[in-house]
Amino acid sequence: MESLDEAPGRERGGESNNQEREDQYETSHYKSPLFSDPWKPYQRPRAIIKEWLLGLRRCLGSMCGMEWYGYAALGVMMAFLSFLMDLSVTKLLRAHQWLYVNLEGNSLLQFFCWTLYPACLCAVASSFSHNICPFSTGSGIPEVRTMLAGIEMPHYLSLTNMFAKFLGLICVLAAGSTVSLGKVGPLVHLSTMVGAYLSKLCTLIQDKKKDKGAGEMLVVAAAVGVASCFGAPISGEACSAVMSSHFALRHYTASCTALTISITPIYSVSTETLQALFKTNFPTALPFYPLEILLFALLGLLCGAVSCCYLFCHRWMLRFTKTNTAFVKMLTTEKGLYSGLVAFLLASVTFPHSAGQFMASKYTMNQLLTSLLDSRQWSSQHQNASVQLQPEPLSEWSSSGSPVYLSLAFFLLMKMWMLVLACTLPVPAGYFMPVFVYGAALGRLHGEGVAYVFSIGVTSDQQQVSINPGGYALAGAAALSGAVTHTLSPALLAIELTGQCSHAVPVLLATLLANALARSGHRPSFYDALSISKRLPHLPSLKKACPRLPSTTVGQFLGVKSVQLQKAAGSAEIQHAVKTSSETQIPVVESHESQILLGFVLRSELLIFLRRPKTETLEKHLHEVCSIHPTSVLLSPHNTVQEAHRILSVVGDQTLFVTERGRLVGLLTWTQMKKILEDLAKEI
Repeated sequence: MESLDEAPGRERGGESNNQEREDQYETSHYKSPLFSDPWKPYQRPRAIIKEWLLGLRRCLGSMCGMEWYGYAALGVMMAFLSFLMDLSVTKLLRAHQWLYVNLEGNSLLQFFCWTLYPACLCAVASSFSHNICPFSTGSGIPEVRTMLAGIEMPHYLSLTNMFAKFLGLICVLAAGSTVSLGKVGPLVHLSTMVGAYLSKLCTLIQDKKKDKGAGEMLVVAAAVGVASCFGAPISGEACSAVMSSHFALRHYTASCTALTISITPIYSVSTETLQALFKTNFPTALPFYPLEILLFALLGLLCGAVSCCYLFCHRWMLRFTKTNTAFVKMLTTEKGLYSGLVAFLLASVTFPHSAGQFMASKYTMNQLLTSLLDSRQWSSQHQNASVQLQPEPLSEWSSSGSPVYLSLAFFLLMKMWMLVLACTLPVPAGYFMPVFVYGAALGRLHGEGVAYVFSIGVTSDQQQVSINPGGYALAGAAALSGAVTHTLSPALLAIELTGQCSHAVPVLLATLLANALARSGHRPSFYDALSISKRLPHLPSLKKACPRLPSTTVGQFLGVKSVQLQKAAGSAEIQHAVKTSSETQIPVVESHESQILLGFVLRSELLIFLRRPKTETLEKHLHEVCSIHPTSVLLSPHNTVQEAHRILSVVGDQTLFVTERGRLVGLLTWTQMKKILEDLAKEI
């Protein structure tokens, strides 16, 4: 930085003192140490640009830290990526719809159009992702949770992974609701990739040797990914807090900066106020009868039971794909073929002229959710012939002429196994939104049944109050998705998506009861099962699959003693320790015989000591030339792995020394903790 600031002065001196060198390079009008390489083109413009950039850095840094500009850039970039993805998917979906409509009258051609279009897109997405970056398949949420827990996984944050995941996700979403896949998880993963590179850029600009804000940027990026997908900043903050093992208070302030910027493009500039992503028209005078709380509680228990069934089927399918030789071979060598066949099967089931007419298969994922949140009673409209049915949403659910109850029940029955089968596709895809829609359908069926039983309405204060099935659909969506993920944030997300604060109490009640039932028996959640299947070193997931983990002590994994220095160590011993150890903190003991831990010395101080002339270091001892720093946190060999992981999450990159009665027995770092968790994952 000083060399750049002083370049003009040295430049003028070079012109007066080195006239001969000027004549030698006639094309160079200004000479300085900055321009010592004569082959570099445009030397003076480069120096001017560097000076301007340095001045801009000083100006921006005087107002706030560079990481805050990184948060703002993260929000802008994710809003742009989300908009570009939605625009591309909309164009592809309209092209499919246009082709299908123009083939009206030829059922065979319509069938091939309906099935081959999503099959080809899924096959292309799978092949492209596998050839470009195999790590781009799947949701990405298990990997993000592992990285937020402190484990470094750089191959999941590469540029090739981001490129493959973005294009592959567009192809999968363009396949429509036939494959029943969403975009929440991959968008969170994409956001963490962008955040990781912005964090490196901020570190480079600030001239830091070590990026201390990388973990904070990843936490913020996870929240921005959810917010840019749904336009729900509070839910994004809650989801990020759930995914990270340690959510510091400063993360809230940092997240608010990026969240505010990321959700701005989601709302239309023509509206006077912010609008919810899924508009609803629930009654506000009396949204629900007080005694309906019991029915919402029953819905929560029903969603909890359905989630247990779904999670059981999902875990069974994961084991089956890992143990069945035919599946293993196909998923290893023929991923594109497998994805195409599965997408063709799912599209054949949802063909509108066959079973799809009972499942509203022409609707997209967003249209399905919007129709299920309709506040009108479909059963009363269907039975009353004098009521003119609106083209949406009832027309698609009753296109076959069958009762609405039959269409909803058939939808739930078929979508259960279709969702489980779609999760095996080796493509970039999200799994949250399909479960959210499934829960809305379950709540809608429950609400329509309640409305049919109380067809004359419920009387409250001598006023007739009709049942609102859309409120039950909202509660069912939050309850089922919360039970599947073992979180409560979907309740907040459901309220933010629809803007229906009037149903906050029943939605939260249903979500709590569904979570209580789903968590009973210490069964793993959806993302825990994925982490266990991939053998990721994620401690909360391993606790569900490894019952002995809470009682596993750190002493069982301590191997050869680390490099250590005694208090009276000489230059030869210090030089040997520096060569054999790469740790930034080297422990210091009273003597090699007693092993009493005194503290630690920094590797940088030892290197400075060794650079001195030999005459000065020959008779010097360690405690005379280096300061011995005291240790603030110590571990015992009897501490569990869970306790050590929690302490490491709080202290960060600091090395933890393991002592027994004051004697040093080993040390623990994040690298060793990752190896311990990987060893435990292999035992599952």
